Amino acid sequence: MDVKDKKIGFVLTGSFCTFSKTIPKIKELIKMGSEVIPIMSFNSYNSDTKFGKAEDFINEIQEITGKEIIHTIQGAEPIGPKRLTDIIVVAPCSGNTMSKLTYDIIDTPATMAVKSHLRNNLPVVIAPSTNNGLSRKCS
Repeated sequence: MDVKDKKIGFVLTGSFCTFSKTIPKIKELIKMGSEVIPIMSFNSYNSDTKFGKAEDFINEIQEITGKEIIHTIQGAEPIGPKRLTDIIVVAPCSGNTMSKLTYDIIDTPATMAVKSHLRNNLPVVIAPSTNNGLSRKCS
């Protein structure tokens, strides 16, 4: 897919261990000519973990994109009505966020961004990141 001149909403959720691999992908999209609109779930925006401080991730992402991160439900809601995005990427997408999207639970900036974007029948790319949520066999 050619992403030149595309407005890409890039949603990061609480799979903190993958941020070091995900953030370089944002840089790649920008190098390819995309405008990246950063969006973070409550937990990814507010939580310090053994993988890094939230403030450091926020500063890095805002520096890379040149944009303020959308990190509230109110900030994410206009994405669809204002047609702010051509595509949304949720990477990393935690098991919690995948579950909420599956059951239409819209209670975080991440889930609101996806819901709002989908109002326009535009694509969403989900990159799952979960330790065991996808590994169980169904009986």
